[in-house]
Amino acid sequence: MKTIGKLASLAALTISALMWGAAASAEDRPTAITIATEGAYAPWNFTGPDGKPAGFEIDLANDLCARMKVTCTIVLQDWDGLIPALNVGKFDVIMASMFITDKRLEIINFSRPYAIDPSTFAVAKTSALAKAGMDGEYDLNDEAAAAPVIEKMKPLVKGLAVGVQAATTNQQFLKKYFDGVIDIREYKTTEQHDLDLAAGRVDALFAQSTALAATLGKPEYSAYTLAGPKFIKGVFGRGTGAGMRKKDTTLLAMFNEAIGSAIADGTVKRLSLKWLKADVTPPQ
Repeated sequence: MKTIGKLASLAALTISALMWGAAASAEDRPTAITIATEGAYAPWNFTGPDGKPAGFEIDLANDLCARMKVTCTIVLQDWDGLIPALNVGKFDVIMASMFITDKRLEIINFSRPYAIDPSTFAVAKTSALAKAGMDGEYDLNDEAAAAPVIEKMKPLVKGLAVGVQAATTNQQFLKKYFDGVIDIREYKTTEQHDLDLAAGRVDALFAQSTALAATLGKPEYSAYTLAGPKFIKGVFGRGTGAGMRKKDTTLLAMFNEAIGSAIADGTVKRLSLKWLKADVTPPQ
């Protein structure tokens, strides 16, 4: 029975690899690559006290590099310059909590998802949204289910100044569904909007739930809580993946194979529970 189980697992991994690209040929596999991250989105990626990158994606990147048997260098790059810098060859891969969206896929390739984490609001515990008791996770592609919930939320957040990182899918979500309802305040980094929430310069934040939970775990945010439904898909795409240049098909196949392996053996779950306090493993 154990042998049959192992064969079934191997078959599943083989099918998964085929879905996300053919196996990389030995003759053109790179032996060294550079991976860029933002370094300002704790606990996914951030700069530690020693000045070095740390977080869930850093540990995952190192694990994937070991599986691929390549030497990896991890560098920091501002969020809004990640895709342009990738395409001019400044580095080879992006691992920076970047959602796989159709618009981005027009410019770069993405690996299979290595995480799926819904986005939501952080608001004052005394706010109307917090008191409403709305919860649940909604797929934005299911408009029949998501649209009434969003409409119900609008009067609960009307007039709030909400901080969000610019040039992100979180910003796109607010623009699409809450423009004219809330005062959307855009920030270069999430660290900046966190500081403004603590200082009272914004009323709420909108970001991935695990990042917000980490922020609200600090003493200065004791008056705030996660509130409202959590949203996935739609403007948020297919989850979080590693970005690569269109031409780097061998590297793409290598990452797909390594990510599939890390999902299958529980490494993604282990690292996400360690850093994010939640299991963000995508479905196989």
